[in-house]
Amino acid sequence: MIEVKNLSKRYGQNVALDNINFSVEKGTVVGFLGPNGAGKSTTMNIITGYLSASAGSITVGGYNTLDNPNEVKKLIGYLPEQPPLYPDMTVKEYLNFMYDLKKVALPRKEHLEKICGLTKITDVYGRLIHNLSKGYKQRVGLAQALLGNPPVLILDEPTVGLDPKQIIEIRNLIHNLGKNHTIILSSHILPEIQAVCERIIIINRGKLVADGTPESLSRSLSGDSRITVRIEGGENEVSKALRGVPDFVSVRTLGEKEPGVFEYSVEACEGCDPRRALFRLAAENNWPILEMHSAGLSLEDVFLRLTAAAYIEDNTGEEARKESETA
Repeated sequence: MIEVKNLSKRYGQNVALDNINFSVEKGTVVGFLGPNGAGKSTTMNIITGYLSASAGSITVGGYNTLDNPNEVKKLIGYLPEQPPLYPDMTVKEYLNFMYDLKKVALPRKEHLEKICGLTKITDVYGRLIHNLSKGYKQRVGLAQALLGNPPVLILDEPTVGLDPKQIIEIRNLIHNLGKNHTIILSSHILPEIQAVCERIIIINRGKLVADGTPESLSRSLSGDSRITVRIEGGENEVSKALRGVPDFVSVRTLGEKEPGVFEYSVEACEGCDPRRALFRLAAENNWPILEMHSAGLSLEDVFLRLTAAAYIEDNTGEEARKESETA
């Protein structure tokens, strides 16, 4: 649905994006992560046509953003970090104005009612935007992004200013929208990204440093295949059976966590996934598995490790360049 090839953006001598490449398939929810100033918003602005690229190309739904900007904009609903609101308008006036501006062809009354219901702004439909709380303003911004039911949604920090209950509501809304839309979601709230995104792209200092599922990124960086599992059954019997699995190189008992339920740390050989072998063993012996999770890195650990590594690599390269210039 979205294809980004060799994308670069420069402001004079400053490089905001450096040869970025990625694609997003239809119906995928992608988390877009990076430190402040990494180039996330710049990338989003270029995809939506708000900014031009210095080099490279972007296609959305088969349309090139440079050759067919109007066609691309029809396919995208965009919520910037600062929602583009008119404070002197009521919510009703603003959404009707944006409905006309976007030339939406759907039945006006029914379409606006549906969007207001989805974003929970029906109660403030007649109020001035200036008088709304930050959370409600954010919701109104999201409502305008949904006008016309675009197949692509680009959301830059959609839950900024929302309280915990509202964050959960918007998170659930994004999850449901992901069933019928292609979504790129930028956020600094890592649990939010992990909860709704099936794939994560991380950029740092204008360069793409990671692209994959949270699980695959964790495994690739932790360098092991460890699982923590809780199994109901005799400790000695279960431990002996686990140690008898050829792919398991290490099994440690972590103690009784519930009556008759023991926890084990299982490490498989390099490149092996221990989950299927664990399931088969437990099924054959009629041992219920009550809990199982990866012992790899958290998304926060992955993010910090990747951005720190890129920072060190960039600084090392810069020092080497200066040394060569002074030699």
